[in-house]
Amino acid sequence: MKTTRIQQNTKPYHHGDLREALLRSAESILKRDGLSALSLRAAARATGVSHAAPANHFTDLGSLLSALAAEGFDRLSDKLIGAANKEGDSPLELAKTYIAFAKANPALYQLMSDPIRLDSKSPALQSARKRAISVLAGTRGVSMEQPTLSQVGAMAANWALVHGLSLLLLTDRLKALVRIAPEGTTEMDLVESAIHSMKRPI
Repeated sequence: MKTTRIQQNTKPYHHGDLREALLRSAESILKRDGLSALSLRAAARATGVSHAAPANHFTDLGSLLSALAAEGFDRLSDKLIGAANKEGDSPLELAKTYIAFAKANPALYQLMSDPIRLDSKSPALQSARKRAISVLAGTRGVSMEQPTLSQVGAMAANWALVHGLSLLLLTDRLKALVRIAPEGTTEMDLVESAIHSMKRPI
């Protein structure tokens, strides 16, 4: 009986390519099968390398997930900066852009928000997260080495608002508020109404 052999990609990676390949494999697994299916071994298998190969770039699953989350924040920042350049740092447009990113990348966004699986001490993750929040808060271009209390407060308030709205949308829990809102109100109507309460840094 003829059998079919599944072949893995055995093409050798050049220096620096393996890390990127592992991240792309990890993101693919995350999108397709969810976070519970993602492991270093699974990423290595999908990339076509030995189970030991990821150790050259990622010490454990947490470091892989943190690197992937940092990429997510960088992509989010790019989206926010694009909206800011187009709309002039409009709080409404920035918040809508943030929420649109979360809706378009639900698995990645939830990973970016996971306080347990990510390494909070990762310099890359800290930097990427800070950049995204500073754009969202309207403090882009302002020195954040010694931010004022008002600036930090704006960052916290705006991030909390759009993060909460994003999670409510992703989990369909915003519909409960739609039912008690005036007739004809949509989820995005509620989102826009909430966004108008966002504070600007002083």
